[in-house]
Amino acid sequence: MLYGLVIAIHVIASLVLIAVILLQAGRGGGLSETFGGSSTQTLFGTKTSVFLTRATAACAVIYILTCLTLAVMTSHRGRSLVSQGVIRPPVTQGQQQMPQPLPEEPMDY
Repeated sequence: MLYGLVIAIHVIASLVLIAVILLQAGRGGGLSETFGGSSTQTLFGTKTSVFLTRATAACAVIYILTCLTLAVMTSHRGRSLVSQGVIRPPVTQGQQQMPQPLPEEPMDY
């Protein structure tokens, strides 16, 4: 339950981080000029660069924290299929059983 919530937050933070980085104006103008037109008046107002810088920093911090949280949670999860009951443990020396013969099928000639 908690693992799924952290993954959901991680995916959302990743997508928002991508969008915020693409909106920032670089040497080529970026996508921010596409939405706003001029570099002084854009979709987010006159303080666009300050807003985008803070949004990038916040999304980056959330992204790194969820990465670390997922790494710790994954390392503590049981990975053994035997302990999860999916596979039976191997037979030891004293418990060896004879293999069962395969049923014979009639041969068609």
